[in-house]
Amino acid sequence: MNYDEATASFSGFDDTGAIPAPTVEASPARRLRDAIEPIAMHTVWSRSVFDRQAELGLDFLSGYVAGRAAGLGQPEPGAVVSSFAVFEPGMLTGVYEQARSAAPRDQVVAVRTEAAIDSLGAILGDADVSAAAASLRRAAEHADGTGRPLYSGFASQPWPDSPLGQLWHATELLREHRGDSHVVACVAAGLDPIEMNILTETWVGMPLFSYTASRAWSEDQMNGAADRLRSRGLLDGDSLSAAGQTFRDDIEDTTDALQATALEPLSDGLDELVEQLNGWSAQCVAAGAFPPDPFKRAAG
Repeated sequence: MNYDEATASFSGFDDTGAIPAPTVEASPARRLRDAIEPIAMHTVWSRSVFDRQAELGLDFLSGYVAGRAAGLGQPEPGAVVSSFAVFEPGMLTGVYEQARSAAPRDQVVAVRTEAAIDSLGAILGDADVSAAAASLRRAAEHADGTGRPLYSGFASQPWPDSPLGQLWHATELLREHRGDSHVVACVAAGLDPIEMNILTETWVGMPLFSYTASRAWSEDQMNGAADRLRSRGLLDGDSLSAAGQTFRDDIEDTTDALQATALEPLSDGLDELVEQLNGWSAQCVAAGAFPPDPFKRAAG
């Protein structure tokens, strides 16, 4: 899949003015998560980063998989499937094998880091990110890595020298910490990977299967998972039931709680930091370096 195909498939810009439900009266942890998403995911959605990774023989999907898996070192496919959690295992295994045969892991790490910093620099210009980067670094280093493989893997990487590089690295760490924590909460709640996807898309306000299908699950697999959720009283037709809303809200609350260590250093000045991050993220969206669809951003 090339960059243009990917952005056409995954952007799906919603111009109705609708607001994803989780962003309304969001918790501090959720507000931070949404504010950093376009910066943290710059290695995936920036055209210039894609072009640099394409020189290594990576397309959109293999670049995404190689980049995230690189934090784990040189893992076997099963470890990638387990840590990524929400993707169809056969597809993810095939893409990962393609990626690691195309480019050495250390080269992937070096190129994505350099390209992300260069691209963010071109978009944010001379913005002073030093204070924000320092605050986010304190939060990222204070986070608990127990049971959080993607966060812990990236946390073992050296910090870039520049404030802009540290801003990007810190947002990636905090994003992966939340993602790992969310997987823990979902597994503890008895959900399988497809069910995790379905509950998230319907909780955010997306049509049933619209996001889950992008993770390569088949129609039969998705229908089976939806039937299981209906049998548990969590779905009513194609939408969350009242019980399902409460169930998914509880998972979000658990995810927030699992991020408590990361949020502690940000207790003072979080509102100002989030406002600043949202401004920089808006610049990334305006530059075409992150999808404009607010539902895609909220789904993560």
